[in-house]
Amino acid sequence: MAKNLVIVESPAKAKTIEKFLGDDYTVRSCFGHIRDLADGELSVDVTKNFQPKYIVPEDKKKVVSELKKLAKGAEMIWLATDEDREGEAISWHLRETLDLDDKKIKRIVFHEITKPAILRAIENPRTIDENLVNAQQARRILDRLVGFELSPVLWKKIQPSLSAGRVQSVAVRLVVERERAIISHEFKSAYKITATFYPVDATGKKSDAILNAELPQRFDTAGEAEKFLSQCVGAAYSIANIEVKPAQKSPSAPFTTSTLQQEASRKLGYSVTRTMVVAQKLYEAGHITYMRTDSVNLSELAIEEIKNQVVTNYGQKYSNPRQYTTKSASAQEAHEAIRPTYPGKPVAGSDDAEKRLYDLIWKRTVASQMSNALLEKTSVKINISTSKLQLQAEGEVLKFDGFLKLYMEQNDDEEDEDVSGMLPPLAVGQNLQFIAMQGIERFNRPAPRYTEASLVKKLEELGIGRPSTYAPTIATIQKRGYVIKGDQDGVERPYAIYTLKNDKISKESKTEITGREKGKLFPSNIGMIVNDFLVTNFEKILDYSFTADVEKEFDEIANGEIVWQKMLGSFYKPFHDNVEETIKTSARAKGERLLGTDPASGKNVYVKLGKFGPVVQIGDTDAEEKPKYSRLKQGQLVENITLDEAMELFRLPRTVGEFEDAPLVVSVGRFGPYVSHAKAFYSLAKTDDPYTIDDKRAIEIIETKRIDNANKTIRTYDYEGKPLQILRGRFGPYISYDKANYKIPKGEDPEKLSLEQCIEIIKAKPEGAAKPKGRRFAKKS
Repeated sequence: MAKNLVIVESPAKAKTIEKFLGDDYTVRSCFGHIRDLADGELSVDVTKNFQPKYIVPEDKKKVVSELKKLAKGAEMIWLATDEDREGEAISWHLRETLDLDDKKIKRIVFHEITKPAILRAIENPRTIDENLVNAQQARRILDRLVGFELSPVLWKKIQPSLSAGRVQSVAVRLVVERERAIISHEFKSAYKITATFYPVDATGKKSDAILNAELPQRFDTAGEAEKFLSQCVGAAYSIANIEVKPAQKSPSAPFTTSTLQQEASRKLGYSVTRTMVVAQKLYEAGHITYMRTDSVNLSELAIEEIKNQVVTNYGQKYSNPRQYTTKSASAQEAHEAIRPTYPGKPVAGSDDAEKRLYDLIWKRTVASQMSNALLEKTSVKINISTSKLQLQAEGEVLKFDGFLKLYMEQNDDEEDEDVSGMLPPLAVGQNLQFIAMQGIERFNRPAPRYTEASLVKKLEELGIGRPSTYAPTIATIQKRGYVIKGDQDGVERPYAIYTLKNDKISKESKTEITGREKGKLFPSNIGMIVNDFLVTNFEKILDYSFTADVEKEFDEIANGEIVWQKMLGSFYKPFHDNVEETIKTSARAKGERLLGTDPASGKNVYVKLGKFGPVVQIGDTDAEEKPKYSRLKQGQLVENITLDEAMELFRLPRTVGEFEDAPLVVSVGRFGPYVSHAKAFYSLAKTDDPYTIDDKRAIEIIETKRIDNANKTIRTYDYEGKPLQILRGRFGPYISYDKANYKIPKGEDPEKLSLEQCIEIIKAKPEGAAKPKGRRFAKKS
């Protein structure tokens, strides 16, 4: 047995590190946390200074047993978990669970998995940093206290199976508030004036190049725009002034966790979670430095290596080594930025996803050490002989590309098109030949809905969460169904255009698609109702500054400035009292709204949260006649649905025709829209609208499903008056009988199974066992 046992978090990392160490070292993975707070209970004794109750989960007991054996036979145990608070806590849990002697353990950290970094870490071990462990414990326990006490309140006051969390609930609040800002946004139009000209030289010859110009101000009304165009009829135009200014553009800093998530979303279309999964693989394979960091710092060695790369590949004038400083005062753990471990390696990764992300990291890092791009910005003022107002043209010329030769950062801004671009040669006093002028109606826009990346950016700006929490937070609010990532079709909107050409003004109406969204975050109805309940009853927990202040306190614990139990104590008592008071005094939250009365019956029409989701209700619950209900369409909100939209929902179920002497009935159920026919149900496709689908499409859906079922069915027998089927399933062939499924043993050919063999497989099921639900398989005894 080797003298040294090195324990890391993941098998991939273990495999990489093992290559760098000799035979005296055994490297093993603990597969992340080996113990945690017990599920299903608070697991924190609030009466004993917040003493946590940690357990080793069933799936980790074998790992712990193997590590204990290896640790007993080793002379030295090296705890090489990640260098952040979570990694420090894992090392601490390993020490406690494996009952390791402090004299036999050494804590080592590294921010890149390279041979020099590993050997350097071995040469410079330290002890476990109890302050970092306490900061992690404080976060874990505080989040357990909040979740464990708030969630039951939601079960009682809204509906079962809901959950709340200190950071996730604040993230939901951001999405809800943005949605409400969009809903309440008042669209106002203004008229943008644009014009086109041919420059004319001193001889009167017009240029072939076109000059695009714009009036810096906008007109509030169509009348004002038309009046201005009228003033310009027959006007002469000339260059009043040309101003040329040098400008430069600097490269962005190397990636932090947050900026990597944002840029990977914009450029690669990766979700926040996918970015972190791919980055983890690159890190564990030794290709990049640690991927959870809020530092933009680069080591001197890295800067020197990148400088050599830039000079070799692009020349000395493209090199401009620089060190960036982290803006955030709360940046924790003195990591480097995310960078390639070997800057001389422009390609790395085992698959396309890894290669694309690595390429992004490599280019951003190298570009950060390149020269600024040099620009020349030109601003031209144009006189109008019939008006005091001046038109303006903007131009930009790239004089030296610098870092742009390699990399250009993208942003989330949705801006109007502008007229900046290359300008033709111009001179002050030069005449311009008029081509046309337009007054185009343009509407103001609400703030855009969040993407995953822009929500991370907002959380970071507010000081909420840390690099390790962004991805889990975004994933959790979607998993809980509070926020939905999706697309939205735009709607047509008319706009007016006034055109001045050949001394005549014409008007035309056009339409544009507005409100189209792709990959944006929308709050669900339950998300909005839960948010409102929490904001009303737990204002402090949902307060942005409070959540950010808690993060600062975790930082103070990590720095040894405050005691973690004291921090929890100051939070818990008022919070617990708030929970008790809310349970006693708050009303149930259904988000119920009275929309008006049903034109046909005169009964009240309500919209509210029902047992299986949001519904419209015609009639009062306590009335003698039972109310009628209809589910909301996807994307409709309890908050702003109108009476007309609500009444439209009662068009279902609708009979769209007949097929094989049975009616075709379209409706919406708990699991979505469907067509029913001859006691069978067929789900509609996502592109099908149950309110407009016709008999032709309904029949197509039925026939397609029948073909699918025929391809799925291998054989059908009759057993005791019921069909017994051998089917092809997602996880292999199986037997279906009497609403239960039975896995076919390995080695059996499903094509050749007789009825008797099928009966044997069914009877092998434990007597009296419950029939599995859904697609689960009954186990053989």
